[in-house]
Amino acid sequence: MAIKEKNILNRLYFIAACMFIFAIVVLVKLINIQFVEGDMYRKKAQERVFKTFDIPANRGNLYDSKGNLLATSVPKYDVRFDALTVTDKDFRRHIKPLCEALSKEFRKPVSHYDKILRTARANKNRYLLIRRNLGYSQYMRIKKFPLFELGANRGGLIIEQRTVREHPIGKIAERTVGYERRDEQGYYTRVGLEGAYGPFLRGKDGKRKKQKIAKNQWKPIGDANEVEPQDGYDVVSTIDVNIQDIAHHALLKQLEAFKAEHGTVVVMETKTGEIKAISNLGRTNAGKYYEKLNYAVGEAHEPGSTFKLMTMVAALEDKVIDSSYVIDTENGRVKFYDRVVKDSKWGGYGKISAAKAFELSSNTAFAKMIHENYKDNPRKFIDRLINMGLGETLGLSIRGEGKPKIPYPGDEDWYGTTLAWMAHGYGVAVTPLQTLAFYNAIANGGEMVKPRFIREVKTWDKTREKFDKEILNSAICSKQTAKIAQEMMVNVVKRGTATNIKTNDFLIAGKTGTCWGNYGKDKEREYISSFAGYFPADEPIYSCIVVIHKPNKKKGYYGSEVAAPVFKTIATKIYNDIPVIDEVSYTAIESNSVVSSYEKYYKSAQKYKTIMPNVTGMPAMDVISLLENMGLKVELRGSGRVRKQSIAPGSKVKIDQTIRLELS
Repeated sequence: MAIKEKNILNRLYFIAACMFIFAIVVLVKLINIQFVEGDMYRKKAQERVFKTFDIPANRGNLYDSKGNLLATSVPKYDVRFDALTVTDKDFRRHIKPLCEALSKEFRKPVSHYDKILRTARANKNRYLLIRRNLGYSQYMRIKKFPLFELGANRGGLIIEQRTVREHPIGKIAERTVGYERRDEQGYYTRVGLEGAYGPFLRGKDGKRKKQKIAKNQWKPIGDANEVEPQDGYDVVSTIDVNIQDIAHHALLKQLEAFKAEHGTVVVMETKTGEIKAISNLGRTNAGKYYEKLNYAVGEAHEPGSTFKLMTMVAALEDKVIDSSYVIDTENGRVKFYDRVVKDSKWGGYGKISAAKAFELSSNTAFAKMIHENYKDNPRKFIDRLINMGLGETLGLSIRGEGKPKIPYPGDEDWYGTTLAWMAHGYGVAVTPLQTLAFYNAIANGGEMVKPRFIREVKTWDKTREKFDKEILNSAICSKQTAKIAQEMMVNVVKRGTATNIKTNDFLIAGKTGTCWGNYGKDKEREYISSFAGYFPADEPIYSCIVVIHKPNKKKGYYGSEVAAPVFKTIATKIYNDIPVIDEVSYTAIESNSVVSSYEKYYKSAQKYKTIMPNVTGMPAMDVISLLENMGLKVELRGSGRVRKQSIAPGSKVKIDQTIRLELS
């Protein structure tokens, strides 16, 4: 019996010891959780229930050069209702006027809102959607509705804000305006002006804490943000929406007429390098056109005959030729090793000067001219092209600039025929904007300026950063060479390949280009049509390039008939909008007696303010200024100069007296 009791007692001791040890372990764990790991567990608990969300800052506005909006941020609001946080008393008191207010605002029956709100209340719905995508004014009205005016905690109002980017001018310049997007890993995709100047535009995001109320549903805690977002700066671009509109529609019309695959137009201010318009349109499978890619900036391709300007300038600078240098085009077919260079005119042009070869865009003349003068030292020609800035990118702020290709002796793709083919624009690659920069430099007398898309960064009316003209090369060639090239381009339009765009209103200078876009015996020929130049040729204000890819050959494919008319349309419309100020020297057409009379009586009128001068023969605008300064009221009949005045010269006049003038 004693042994049995002893065994029971030992078991009790053992159980008690285990319980004591277990209690010690639990106590240690509690202490560890409370004082050692407590912060971690509390943080995890908080993260499961509470979470801080970013509030995207409003991006700054993107403007054109005249203050027109290209892109702006518009806040949009989603309104939701937490049916559980509202007391029974408040719900019964405000449900009817709230439904009436919602019905009036959104034009749905009162019964509709009464039903969904009561159902949400019964189901304890804490995240009932009332309306999406509200504007700011609607959002402000809804905040003052019955019940909602009590705020988030008492009224159950949940407001979720987001920012939507809108383009007021629509699809025009859509690719140029571009966008900036950030993925979940924080990486940005940057396109166009929005992407290039994102660091200025995007601002700083704010912070707001939300509470988890259901699966994947988070409710803002209170009305205030932890950290308020800071709006981005505004960016003023160089784009002119009026010129952009002209360029866009001129290009679109031609693409549709020739059923081309895609095309681009760039208009640049000659002296400053400011891009005033850039349009890039590509065809969809449905045959419509929209801004798909920025071809002007990113698409490097063989330019064809527009490259002949670069060839001519290089040869003139190296003094291997002059404008009167004579080349025999033979029969319009010249063989170099195993390949033949052909002119568009069957039979060739005979013996012509270098200047004439440029006007007529003779391939054979340019091929012979460069091959004969550089075949023993091809590096001289290539180095000249590179020194003129043709081997490197322009360093544009917009991403995705295409890399130019200028083959060099010793490269894998350098052949005995390379020089001859480069001479008329094959075997090389440049983007439309790089070509335009060169043409613009010739218009500037040799000074190459960097194409520029931005003027300034500002907040309200305060300038944060200003961007000025940037010179890439102060002299790509001598002024003499530039002048010769300018004359050649004027003659292209006067009597060369682009006579169809000649106008009597102003001079156009430029060069046509027609390039075979693919090679191979089994391939159907496709063409790239282009025209580059500037206007007015005597006092250049704008340079412009038009490039159209793969026009329907049955409708036409030469640069003169496909691309050049687009240039003329743009140039004509822009030129007609340029203010013309004619300064007329009146001393040259006024008689000495009139001038003497004017000066005499003006002095008298200034002294006495009572003597009527003789204004006969004077221009009406001058008379009005003089007489109104004397306090007289002037009535005019007709236009031109004063033929008769109702108050005789020398008469005394009074303030507010009326004088009638007859003009002729």
